[in-house]
Amino acid sequence: MSYAIDVNILLYASNNDAPNQEAAVRFLKETSSRRELMGIPFPVALGYLRIATHARIFRHPLTPEEAMANLDTLAALPNVRFLSEREGFFDDYRELTASLTARGNLVPDAHIATILRQHDIRVLYTSDRDFRRFEFLDVRDPFTPTADR
Repeated sequence: MSYAIDVNILLYASNNDAPNQEAAVRFLKETSSRRELMGIPFPVALGYLRIATHARIFRHPLTPEEAMANLDTLAALPNVRFLSEREGFFDDYRELTASLTARGNLVPDAHIATILRQHDIRVLYTSDRDFRRFEFLDVRDPFTPTADR
């Protein structure tokens, strides 16, 4: 079974000031050793580059080179795939968001969710509870007790 990770996991792993930093690093190390494919949607990768290098968000932002090197490290793993939109994306996006009011912060979440559905990925590791609005996703928070995963 394949799964995906959201940007917050990458950001926690890169931010020494984050309370979940050690847990995020441990989670990435554990999941990167699995046989299952780890999907990273391109909007997640680019969101990581945007936020991890932003001085107003991170107290100690990464340089663009450092952030890109982190993504390169993931890309070099045999079980990691970066995911993009497939043919028919806008039709799939419309269908996925038909029962939601997709605006504001829900738009990028719907973008990611649509990519995951196009790639038949149903498990998403994230601490962003908004993804629970997409019924096809099995949203798991790696930073909560197993009962909430």
